[in-house]
Amino acid sequence: MSDDLLYEIRNGVAFLTINREERRNALSQEMILSFLDRLADVDQNEEINAVCLTGAGERSFCSGADLAVTLAGQEEDRLSGPRNYARLLKEMAKCGKPLVARVNGPCLAGGMGLMLSCDIVIARNDAYFQTPEVNVGIFPMMVGALLYRNLPRKKAVDMVLTGRKISAPEAERMGMITRAVKPDELESEIQITLKALTSKSPIGTRIGKEAFRVMSDMPFEPAVDYLCEALGRVISTQDAMEGMTAFLQKRPPKFTGR
Repeated sequence: MSDDLLYEIRNGVAFLTINREERRNALSQEMILSFLDRLADVDQNEEINAVCLTGAGERSFCSGADLAVTLAGQEEDRLSGPRNYARLLKEMAKCGKPLVARVNGPCLAGGMGLMLSCDIVIARNDAYFQTPEVNVGIFPMMVGALLYRNLPRKKAVDMVLTGRKISAPEAERMGMITRAVKPDELESEIQITLKALTSKSPIGTRIGKEAFRVMSDMPFEPAVDYLCEALGRVISTQDAMEGMTAFLQKRPPKFTGR
């Protein structure tokens, strides 16, 4: 595994840290491939109920692709990185565990794709978000698919065409992130969120996440029908029976993931 991505499991949470602080946590090929391997491990590990993604240090969450490496590569190889990155975004979308982004600094370019792929995003209120590719003659192609699904069209187009910086408070107002908090409150907010996520039924969460992902591109009536069937799958689980029984008995539920 690459040293560019740190991996640790604590209290039912897999912590993934982009570890290239000297390069403002720019994405390397090795890190992306390691990330893909770790996601596969996370999805299969029953001890993990949530994932927290962040960047090392305080200078950056992730500054996107390492352009120096991209420019130095052979022309025929320059799409290998984007292809692996596209694969990573698709795998993050399919992950059955809740993904939480701990945005500890600026989030740029490809870092935007990682952030937007997370289910919950908590950011320092002095962080900012930007798709600056247009400033160097490129365009945020794959990230655009996520911007389109997270923002109104005019807001998304404004970002990709102008490359302007979006402050964390503005990003919260736009609905791009879950919430912006004071820097000294970031860690406590993350821990509160992770504790809440890890207390829920793993199988109910997995079925629910998958159902929301599938129905998001469906017309209304088929979506309602599909979600009704998904609810049937959830209700038939042991965890659902335990949860309803615990509620009636006025006690905390003991979920087993079955």
